Amino acid sequence: MLNTTSVAGIIAGRDPFEYSSSSPYTLFFFQAIVIIVFAELLYVPLRRLKQPKVIAEVIGGILLGPSAIGKIPGFTKTVFPDASIPGLTLMANVGVCLLLFIVGCEVDLHFIKKHMRVALSVGIFNMAVPFGLGCLISIGLWKDYRETVEPHIKFTTFLVFVAVAMCITAFPVLARILTQLKLVKDRVGVIVLAAGVTNDLLGWVLLALCVTLANSSKPETTGYIVLVALGWMLFVIFPVRWTLRWFLFNVVKDIDNHSGPSQLSTLVILCTALLSAFFTDIIGVHAIFGAFVVGTIVPRENDYVARLAARIEDLVYVMLIPLYFALAGLNVNLGLLSQGRDWGYIIGIISLAMVGKIGGGFIAAKFNGLYSRESVAVGVLMSCKGIVEIVVLKTGLSASIITPKLYSMFIVMALATTVFTTPLTLLVYPESYRQNVQKWLKNREFAERISIQDSDKGDKGSVREVGGSLEVSQVPDVTLQTFDEFSIPKIIFSITNTESVSNAMVFIERVCQVSNGGRGTSVHALYIKQLTERISDLILASNYTATANEVGKHKLNATLSILKIFCGFKNVDFSSEIRFVSSDEHSVFAGLSGEDFDVSALLLHFVHQKKFLDLLVDSDGLIDSLRALKSGTGSHIGVFVNNNQEDNNQDAGDEDATDDSSLFSTQTILNPESFQLTTITLVLNFSGAPRLSVTDLVALKLLLRLAASERIELASIMVNAANCPTEEIDALKWVTKGLTEVNLLLCTETGEFEAFIDSNSPSFSGISNLVLVSSNEAHDEMKFVEESIRRNSKLLVLYQ
Repeated sequence: MLNTTSVAGIIAGRDPFEYSSSSPYTLFFFQAIVIIVFAELLYVPLRRLKQPKVIAEVIGGILLGPSAIGKIPGFTKTVFPDASIPGLTLMANVGVCLLLFIVGCEVDLHFIKKHMRVALSVGIFNMAVPFGLGCLISIGLWKDYRETVEPHIKFTTFLVFVAVAMCITAFPVLARILTQLKLVKDRVGVIVLAAGVTNDLLGWVLLALCVTLANSSKPETTGYIVLVALGWMLFVIFPVRWTLRWFLFNVVKDIDNHSGPSQLSTLVILCTALLSAFFTDIIGVHAIFGAFVVGTIVPRENDYVARLAARIEDLVYVMLIPLYFALAGLNVNLGLLSQGRDWGYIIGIISLAMVGKIGGGFIAAKFNGLYSRESVAVGVLMSCKGIVEIVVLKTGLSASIITPKLYSMFIVMALATTVFTTPLTLLVYPESYRQNVQKWLKNREFAERISIQDSDKGDKGSVREVGGSLEVSQVPDVTLQTFDEFSIPKIIFSITNTESVSNAMVFIERVCQVSNGGRGTSVHALYIKQLTERISDLILASNYTATANEVGKHKLNATLSILKIFCGFKNVDFSSEIRFVSSDEHSVFAGLSGEDFDVSALLLHFVHQKKFLDLLVDSDGLIDSLRALKSGTGSHIGVFVNNNQEDNNQDAGDEDATDDSSLFSTQTILNPESFQLTTITLVLNFSGAPRLSVTDLVALKLLLRLAASERIELASIMVNAANCPTEEIDALKWVTKGLTEVNLLLCTETGEFEAFIDSNSPSFSGISNLVLVSSNEAHDEMKFVEESIRRNSKLLVLYQ
């Protein structure tokens, strides 16, 4: 009688947990679900601690293995029977080959060339010190754990492998940590990225050498394998790369295809990666090396490599890679580490790995001119192991270079060093110290500049030494008497969505573009993009960092390209920048701080009405955020709110005032009438000050620029002049003299201005299309700002 139990369902009496070679996928599906869900649950608390996901995946494997849940009778035999492991391993190895292909895509050879001295000095020296320490500790590990264990290998093979395991740096995890800690553009981040790429390249070459030594019994065979592997690498880097670029640029013309690589292009690239993996595997080098090399040759123009990674990363990172790292954890048996000597070696391995990486990074970074704490931060960041270390150890275990006990010891080291990286970096290189470093560097640059100037042509700023560092005082002395000479040299626009572009265009046309030979205002567009956990975002971030400081180059996306073209039509100088913020940053001002901003520039941030009203609920928190932003940029801060009202006469509190059914309100770039400004009101409050502040003058300059537009019917300046000196009032009258379109309203009586800003005042309702407020962050003015948002079409608040 024919037995159909293996293909029948549970209704026919089949045990779904019984492994069947004719349908191995049945148990595989359940194993994959258990591994993936378990890792995701573990990642929830670890994510709050800013730990990489690989930690959760490996710990999940350890807990599912013989160290914890595997001790439950029948669990391993039922869920992970020995017969099912080859199939699970097959899928995991396919995933790790694709992972190494993506890791290769992250390697920017142009970035290495640009920072060659740093990449070589820090990268090589940071590997050399822990490599030497690894050679030392390998002597004891060999005698106590490997010398008498089958299969026998040469001590040199074991020595090289242990040294490589000690000196490796996980570039993918490192790049994400740098982005989370906002260090990508910091000089520490630039050095670490350059050195990390070099470390990554050398690490895989050394790992290939280890596997070669393990797979060959004769010295001449080892030499042949190394030569063939080197020849294949050169063949891929040159002829294959040239052919691939010719195919993508000239045959399929896929580089400029912003909708993503075509199926044909993806097929050709992935088949090339698999072919390279096949070749390196059959010559005695691991398959992951071949996939990695192909990843480095994918074109980076127009972010093509990021778009390719976006096509394949979800399958790799969501489905396949958790299987690989879970298998790595399943092979860990903490029960084998039962002696005090074992844990003594573990502590020694962790200590030497950390000391070697930190010490090597510190010395090399100091050689490149960094401060001491910056140099320590470089070493700490380079000590991150993560994904790459796990792959190295798993490869060593598969090649029988290390035993299961040694494997478990090194896995503990890999987890510990990766977990320590983020908190140690925050400890030795906190945000406050970073800001001080930026100030010291700017002050040093300024001091060097003025030191070569003649005294009669010198800058009006003064330089003095404070606490061992230079401090520069260069605050412009601007008053109403010198108002004609005052200008806004640059406006920095914060761009987060399409409506931000619409708002920016209004200011570019009516403020930045100046006719009749006047001095124009340049534009710097700052595009804020939230960094997700997708590796394609990480590649984009590294791409933008690689060319961020190149003269004459701007990183553009479709949104910034619109502004660039518009500025070109208006003859306005344009520059741009893309900044990535971590997904756990929820502040409305996230990504705006920057020590490289001009102290005289105006930073305009566009905020939706509802979001800003929510911020005003906690006025103390908003004031603290604004002060921190002011301190972090040094520029004038402006917040622009567009109520997106369909009818300017309609009260903003009316539920029908906005169109919630559409992604875009009725007043967007799609509606040419949405930004018609006919009336403007500027509100200035002296608040007992002897004269108008610089921020007040910036607001006044904006009003006069806007009032010069032919479309403006009336521009009003409401001034609390009750406590204002007479000379300031006279100067203000002189500035607005002859401007028929500007109406100056002076509240000279005590309480008159307060009555004006009272929300119950009839004159307050519907003041203007646009209200400009120069605020000193007082709570009564916050109340006025809130009412202005509710009752007017648009509001621009400049904070002092």
